Amino acid sequence: MSEHAISTTPEVAVPAIPLRDLAPWAVLFGLIALLALFFISADQGAVSIPAGTAVHEWVHDGRHLLGFPCH
Repeated sequence: MSEHAISTTPEVAVPAIPLRDLAPWAVLFGLIALLALFFISADQGAVSIPAGTAVHEWVHDGRHLLGFPCH
């Protein structure tokens, strides 16, 4: 084994993503997150988009996990 072993680490180029390309995706995922938050937090039947309590039953455990009361 040589005393002068050379260790090289490869350089990784990190691409720069312009904000103009990223903004539409951020808006889309923000709207999806708001829609999910609506179904988890506010859907008690009074402002329910689908009629009935099906959505409430599907997200019931998620409501408790996030601290929303529902009983």
